[in-house]
Amino acid sequence: MAKITRRDVLKTGLATGAALAAGVAPAGRREAVSDPSPAPFKLRYAPHFGMFENCAGKDLVDQLKFAADQGFNAWEDNGMTGRSPQEQEKLGKAMSDLGIAMGIFVVNPVTAWKPSLASGNPDGVAEFVAECRKAIDVAKRVNAKWMTMVPGTMDSRLDHGYQMANVVDGLRKGAEVLEPHGLVMVMEALNRRRDHPGMAVNMVADAFMICRAVNSPALKILFDLYHQAIDDGNLIPHMDLCWSEIGYFQTGDHPGRCEPGTGEVNYRNVFRHIHQKAYTGILGMEHGKSKPGKEGELAVIAAYREADNF
Repeated sequence: MAKITRRDVLKTGLATGAALAAGVAPAGRREAVSDPSPAPFKLRYAPHFGMFENCAGKDLVDQLKFAADQGFNAWEDNGMTGRSPQEQEKLGKAMSDLGIAMGIFVVNPVTAWKPSLASGNPDGVAEFVAECRKAIDVAKRVNAKWMTMVPGTMDSRLDHGYQMANVVDGLRKGAEVLEPHGLVMVMEALNRRRDHPGMAVNMVADAFMICRAVNSPALKILFDLYHQAIDDGNLIPHMDLCWSEIGYFQTGDHPGRCEPGTGEVNYRNVFRHIHQKAYTGILGMEHGKSKPGKEGELAVIAAYREADNF
């Protein structure tokens, strides 16, 4: 759910493969790669609005159609809560018609950036619970099950243990609201070394502990491979340790936060491991593109084809 840094000057080595594997041809308002019926991906990777707008155009439904043409069957949109109910319903219907599953949107866009939960402040907790109630209607309109939740910033006046206990108490209240509707908050630990110093939860081990303490099916871990590569490392062993609480994944290579193959993470091995664990959920593509324009968008598709080839 963080602001994405786009590094246009990175060299991916993918452009040649994208050019060989994908030619661009007009198709109404959209442009598709040459293979009209690509093989299904082994995992459910989810692009987001704007990722393919040079190929598909600005229209959001056209972007969904383009992604479906390339074999993607999932989607995510951090900002869905901020869209009008009419637009939410339109996008929900389009995804349903295309066989695209809705991934995450952000449940708490306001309290994610305040010490509302860590401080235990009753007004802050009430504000968070109100955000959870609002998210129920959004989820219904777009057929969503999962929503990103960030526990907010730390309260430096309190010791870590007290802050974590306060977070647990606040999340129990949110889970009580969402659980009867079958909705799931997926809690994201944001890295402190590169993008988000001062957040209450940085390490996946803390996210695991909080999920176990809340003990509700309405709270799971969002294992963001970009953030965890920075703060935790040791990705596959950490994944195994907290597997029982993982509800959702997000991707992005490090450094650069662009598509697989542009950084140090061996995404083919990571994706193979996730597949071998019989994961059937969604992997949100929460990252930028290493190259601008249509070339960059085709490089993203080629990168996922390559990483999914295990």
